Amino acid sequence: MQRIRLRYTKRGRLRFTSHRDFQRAFERALRRAEVPMAYSAGFTPHPKVSYANAAPTGTGSEAEYLEIALAATRDPETLRVLLDESLPDGLDIVDAVEVRTSGLADRLTASVWELRLDGVDPADARRAVEAFNAAGTVEVQRLTKNGMRTFDARPAVAKLESTETHSAQADRPIDQPCAILRLVVRHVTPAVRPDDVLSGLRAVADLAPPVPVAVTRLAQGLLDEETGTVTDPLAPDREAAATEPHMAGATAAAKAPA
Repeated sequence: MQRIRLRYTKRGRLRFTSHRDFQRAFERALRRAEVPMAYSAGFTPHPKVSYANAAPTGTGSEAEYLEIALAATRDPETLRVLLDESLPDGLDIVDAVEVRTSGLADRLTASVWELRLDGVDPADARRAVEAFNAAGTVEVQRLTKNGMRTFDARPAVAKLESTETHSAQADRPIDQPCAILRLVVRHVTPAVRPDDVLSGLRAVADLAPPVPVAVTRLAQGLLDEETGTVTDPLAPDREAAATEPHMAGATAAAKAPA
């Protein structure tokens, strides 16, 4: 059984696609692309697809991940192209690697987000960010199925800064002055989302954007605590694949008669 890891995006209007909607669209794409999927056992077999840490509905993303199991071997790049062509524009398969290492979910420990605050003066955003970073605790509230929950959002935030640099990958083009925030947040329990950080900015600095904030996940992976950046979670699979031919050659040379 071959396993393939894929990175996909949610762009433009497709950022409003729920995770369940994406699952349905992806399973249709698997059928259209005639991917030889491996199926689970039991009375209701389903294709073996594992999703990891999906972004909230309404946010754009350049870094969503999933893993599929195949009943027959396929070239990862060829498979990526076929699946990308079978999905609507905005749900794009942008990377594919064969699984060579374990623990993809364990390598998704943090996310990098860009928040576009239309109608907010950048100077006001900078002051709010300084207040947030200086705070020891930032209590926010979120409505859950068990009622309103209060928790401290500050420990999960590894980095929060105001920047004038707009990422080309971020959702929605800039067509008016706005403030741009770059956020690196750890994946903890309870999960701290960009909306929680916005609530924290409102609590500590009374920063309240007049229109909904455009949020895009730029990356997710292992957090480097020193730099506040995250690494590519598919890199270990690429590195393992790159060393395999060398290792195979070395083994053959060792077995050859002198």
